[in-house]
Amino acid sequence: MNNAVPPLSFNPAGIELDRRQGLSRQLYQALRARVLDGRLASGTRLPASRDLAAALSISRNSVVRAYDQLYAEGFIEGRVGDGTYVAKLSSTTLPLKNISTKVSTGFSTGLPTALSTDWLDLPVGPSSKVIHSDALDRVEKHHLPLPPSGPPRAFRVGIPAFDLFPFDVWAKLNAAFWRKPDLQQLCYGDSQGDARLRGLIAAYLRSSRGLHCTAEQIVITSGAQQGISLCAQLLVDPGDIVAVENPGYRAAGHAFAVAGAEVRGVPVDGDGLNCTALGALSHCRLAYVTPSHQYPTGVVMSLARRLELLAWAERNDGWIVEDDYDGEYRYSGAPLAPLAALDRQGRVLYVGTFGKVAFPALRMGYLVLPPGLVDAFARRRAVDMRHSEVSTQAVMAEFMAAGHFQRHIRRMRRAALARRDALLSGWPKAVAGVGVMPTVVAGLHVTVPVDSVERECELIAQATSVGVEINGLSGYWLPTTTSSQVHAGLVLGFAAVPPAAIDIALAGLATAWKT
Repeated sequence: MNNAVPPLSFNPAGIELDRRQGLSRQLYQALRARVLDGRLASGTRLPASRDLAAALSISRNSVVRAYDQLYAEGFIEGRVGDGTYVAKLSSTTLPLKNISTKVSTGFSTGLPTALSTDWLDLPVGPSSKVIHSDALDRVEKHHLPLPPSGPPRAFRVGIPAFDLFPFDVWAKLNAAFWRKPDLQQLCYGDSQGDARLRGLIAAYLRSSRGLHCTAEQIVITSGAQQGISLCAQLLVDPGDIVAVENPGYRAAGHAFAVAGAEVRGVPVDGDGLNCTALGALSHCRLAYVTPSHQYPTGVVMSLARRLELLAWAERNDGWIVEDDYDGEYRYSGAPLAPLAALDRQGRVLYVGTFGKVAFPALRMGYLVLPPGLVDAFARRRAVDMRHSEVSTQAVMAEFMAAGHFQRHIRRMRRAALARRDALLSGWPKAVAGVGVMPTVVAGLHVTVPVDSVERECELIAQATSVGVEINGLSGYWLPTTTSSQVHAGLVLGFAAVPPAAIDIALAGLATAWKT
């Protein structure tokens, strides 16, 4: 009896299978590679599964599974009564020398199913060099740095006292939502956001901020940054001039620059944005400001300057984007009414966020818009993400309706005040090159002047060596700012950690800066 393996229609030489790993996956990859690089030409007849299994000394099931995957992906085809053949692929695309042969196949391998790492062999370069595009060029030049890693520590900027957030209450409300969800809410929702939440936000702004608005004027966003980006996308054409505070919130400048704007810095003085300098900008019709607590200098825009800014917008048929990122935090008297509360011409777009009263990872903010802009903003946002995540909106609405939100804000304000006082009382005195700690009447951070950028860098490096995180004021200026105009300083967030941790950090600074 002759048990010899019959001759095959193609030579399997070179197919080496590691018995310690999935044989079906390896065979699939080997055959796929031969099709893609032309070694198995279109129309080549493949051996029967039994014959190939005998030639490779593997089970027939392993061959059948590899063939099934190749069938599913269109690499091979069956002809009734005539066997299995390599599919007819376009001659204009084969051979494809650089196509990966290690794509995930759905086989259970015990390894992560991911794309091939062959891309590591490709030339490395910015995306805008690979595919030329003005938009890609702008993103390459104007993007956000990675956020600081690890848990909050002194003196990280932009972080509230979210260690005090009532997570137990939030968890109960979240569980209640999912225990018996309204099925209608689980469909595609309103691109403006949850109607109940918008109504509660409007009521909160009317009572606490003096901003008379309605739910119909509000669009829920994924944080303040998305609100700013929407303003950039809809109010700016490529080449338009946009005014931003200098120094200021660089991420806002990035949003406008990526939209194609020519971003111009306007200096900030003791009353806020310098409106005389703003008026000197020709063809500028949009200004971005942080009037309640200028970021990062901490200046509160005076009433006279606010009225002057509104008059500028009216004269120029322009827009003002008001970022009220930490307006809830005022330590003497009630929070100031925002610029939008003074607006009678529909020129101010108000950006609010829950990130500074809850926690940044919540990713929930809102825009209060002039009525004529609401539909356009809602439609534009829907193009990107349809609508906000539903359960978070519903839980926040219940959190506000039950009174937890107002109680939490009062708790956060007290905590921020205590943490501010800990910073002020323990701040090292008479450090070379460091100016006087200013009075802190609002917000979650303070900026201390420093004699020079060189001294600023030295102080920050010494702080880092003892585990203290401080931002340099020099990093908040636009790159186009001349070196003679850049002022140095230390930007300190004081709300991220409790007073005891602040005391430890200050002791470390006193030691590091003394040496």
